[in-house]
Amino acid sequence: MKNGLNWNFDNSYSRLPDSFKETIDPVKVKKPELVLFNKDLAKNIDLDFSNIKNEELSALFSGNLLPKNSNSIAQAYAGHQFGHFTMLGDGRAVLIGEHLSKNKKRYDIQFKGSGKTAFSRNGDGRAALGPMLREYIISESMHHLNIPTTRSLAVVKTGESVMRDTELIGAILTRVASSHIRVGTFQYIAARKNEDELKMLLEHVIKRHYPNIDKAENKSIEILKIVLEKQVDLVVHWMRVGFIHGVMNTDNMSISGETIDYGPCAFMDVYDPKTVFSSIDRTGRYAYCNQPVITKWNLARFAECLIPLIDKDQNNAIKIATEIINSFEKKYEEKWLNMMRDKLGLFGDEKNDQSLILDLLTWMHEVKADYTNTFCYLMGEKIELKKYYEDKRFLNWMERWKNRLKLNKNSSEKYLQLMKSVNPLVIPRNHKVEEVLESANQNNFQPLTKLIEILSKPYLQNQKIIEYQLPSNQKEKYQTFCGT
Repeated sequence: MKNGLNWNFDNSYSRLPDSFKETIDPVKVKKPELVLFNKDLAKNIDLDFSNIKNEELSALFSGNLLPKNSNSIAQAYAGHQFGHFTMLGDGRAVLIGEHLSKNKKRYDIQFKGSGKTAFSRNGDGRAALGPMLREYIISESMHHLNIPTTRSLAVVKTGESVMRDTELIGAILTRVASSHIRVGTFQYIAARKNEDELKMLLEHVIKRHYPNIDKAENKSIEILKIVLEKQVDLVVHWMRVGFIHGVMNTDNMSISGETIDYGPCAFMDVYDPKTVFSSIDRTGRYAYCNQPVITKWNLARFAECLIPLIDKDQNNAIKIATEIINSFEKKYEEKWLNMMRDKLGLFGDEKNDQSLILDLLTWMHEVKADYTNTFCYLMGEKIELKKYYEDKRFLNWMERWKNRLKLNKNSSEKYLQLMKSVNPLVIPRNHKVEEVLESANQNNFQPLTKLIEILSKPYLQNQKIIEYQLPSNQKEKYQTFCGT
C-alpha cells in the first residue's frame, strides 16, 4: 500500500493487561470486494485514500491486509442481556487500533464480522451483508441527525457465505468510535474482583474521554455524574427523532455517550409509546417509552461497579451512588421537556407547556398519526394530507399552540428556525431501508447510495424526497433482527 491511508496509530487500550482483551488478527477472507467507502468520514479523521486502489482498500477493510502499527484485539466485557448477567466480549469484532487525527483526536477503528475470537462462544464470528449495510445506513443517519454515534467507514463483501436461517452474503463493517468501552467493560473487570484493574480502567477512561476530571477529589463520583449526563442527553435525542435502539443491554451502552451496536434498531412511524421492533424483545423491555427507564437501570449497574472506588465504607459508597442515580428522573424530565419545546418552537418556560405537549402526543397516539410527519405538518411541511389533521381536537390543540407561540416574543422566522433545527424532514423509514437492502443483495447498490445521500441532509427541504418521507402502507408489523 503506497501511503497506508495516513494511519497514525497509538493503541492505548492494547497496553492494558491481558485480562482486558485477546490479541488476535482478523480471519482472512476469500475474495474481499469493497461495497461502500465513507469518503467524508475518512477526510474528517485525516485518512487519505486518494492514491489507493479499490483492490487494496478491499484487502484493508476485510482484514486481509493490516496497516502498519495496528494491533488487533478483541475486547472483553460483560453485560446484562435482557436483565441477565453474562460474561461476554467481542465475539465477531476486532479493534485494529486507535487512530489519531491531526488534532490528536482519538478514534477506535474496529472490524465487525471479522471471524471467531475467544469470546465467540458458539457463534461463527461472521456477519451478513444486510445487517452491516443496515448499520452503515442507520449510524450515518444518526450522525447527520446530530446524535452522538459510532460511525461507519467501509463495508466489504467477503466472497464467503454465512448461514443464518438461510445462506447469506458475508460482509465486514469498519466501525469508527471515540471508543468501544462500555458499561459492560466495567462489569467484566468488577466481576473479576480485582480492584487494581478496576482503578486502571477508570484511569484509562478518564485520560481518554474526561481529562478535565483528572484532578478531582473523587474521580469515581465525577465519572458517574458525567456518564449519567451523557446518557440522559443521548436518550433524549433518541426520543426526539423516534429512534428505538432495540437492545439496550449494558454491553451496548458506551461510556463515551455515543449510540453503539446497531442491531434490531428502527425508527418509529406511527406514534405509539409501546412500539417494539426487535423480534427477541417479547416483553417490550426496550420499547420506545421504556428507553429512559432502562438507561437509568443500566447506569445503576455502572454505579455498582464503582462502589469499591467511591468509598472504602461500602454503605457510604452505596448512599452516594444512589443519590447520583436518583437524580436521573429530574434531569431527564427537564431535558425531555426542553427538547419537546424545541420541537414545537416554544421559547421560555410556561406552566402549561407540559400539558400542551402531552395532549399532542396523546392525540397522535389515539389517531395513529406519524410521529415525524406530524411535526413536519406543524412546520408547514404537509407531507401527508391525512384526515386526522382536520380532526376538531387537533384544530383546537393548534389554537392553544398558536396562542403559546405568541408568548415567545420572537418572530415566526425564529420559532420556525428552532423547529427546523430539531425536526427531521426525513428519517430512515423501515420499508425504504429494507428495499435498498434487498436491492443490494441482488448486487444493485444504486438505491442504497441514493438513500444514504438523502439521509445525509435530514433537515434540508427537498421536493425530490417525498417517497422517502411517506410511511409504509403495509399492514403487517415490522420486525428487526440482531443479525447474529
